[in-house]
Amino acid sequence: MARIKIVHTTAYHYRSPVGLARHRLMLRPDDSHDLRLHEAFLEVDPQPSLIHWAHDAYDNSICLLEWPASLRAERLRIVSTLDLTHHPDGPPAPVYALDPSAEAFPFSYDLEDFPDVARLAERQLRDPDRTVHAWARRFVADVRNARTLPVLEAMTHAIKAEFRYEARHAEGTQTAAETLALGAGTCRDFAVLMMEAVRSFGVAARFVTGYLYEDTSGTTRGGGSTHAWCSVYLPGAGWVEYDPTNGLIAGANLIRVGMTRSAAQAIPVAGGYVGAAGDADGLYVDVAVTGARS
Repeated sequence: MARIKIVHTTAYHYRSPVGLARHRLMLRPDDSHDLRLHEAFLEVDPQPSLIHWAHDAYDNSICLLEWPASLRAERLRIVSTLDLTHHPDGPPAPVYALDPSAEAFPFSYDLEDFPDVARLAERQLRDPDRTVHAWARRFVADVRNARTLPVLEAMTHAIKAEFRYEARHAEGTQTAAETLALGAGTCRDFAVLMMEAVRSFGVAARFVTGYLYEDTSGTTRGGGSTHAWCSVYLPGAGWVEYDPTNGLIAGANLIRVGMTRSAAQAIPVAGGYVGAAGDADGLYVDVAVTGARS
């Protein structure tokens, strides 16, 4: 297990004083069997008039910030500090941990699970030329010998090996088809590609946003900012996490904060301002993750 401290700083600068619209934050993880949150601090300058905590439709912890309509500010600074202990699950359990019906890939969900995962098993993005469909089928070329865990592991490692990682600070996420055409993307793009590939078989997947720690090898990608990966629902094993950006499996070195159906629903800091279009004068984001094994 690892004791982790995360300091996530987001700072906006404006050329002229502006009003601040409501902001929505997805920065705080929930306690679980593999994560214990000891303390969480949130510093905001200028100070909001209202701070409201809620759970979204996926039970993620959400913070809403509001300021007086009369307020004018030349900057907005949000600092989230987390102190937690992570107990990573390690690699997926052996195949016998899966329900027998899920050992061969692709598989179908039983009548008990299907209503709860059906929307997550649907393709969410257009693939007019069926390029994502074709790319995904290469991992089950020999259907008779396709096994679920090896197929998902191969898909995870293929994305890491075959695509260029390119940091991009602009808003938005590429479609899976765009990532295939470009041969490059960010961690968010790679997570979406794997989700859409898995969903093309009718298998449920979720987008995960959070943080990457122990980036000491010099080979991992996505440190210094928020990170994104996906999780796949496997009967018997539950939700298993896959990070195609780094080839990590089952949550190793990954601190999840939010889980959603789409990437657009998992923005760590979202909001706007009241002013002219040209008033925005820069965005600064920094994530510092420190910790030690215990």
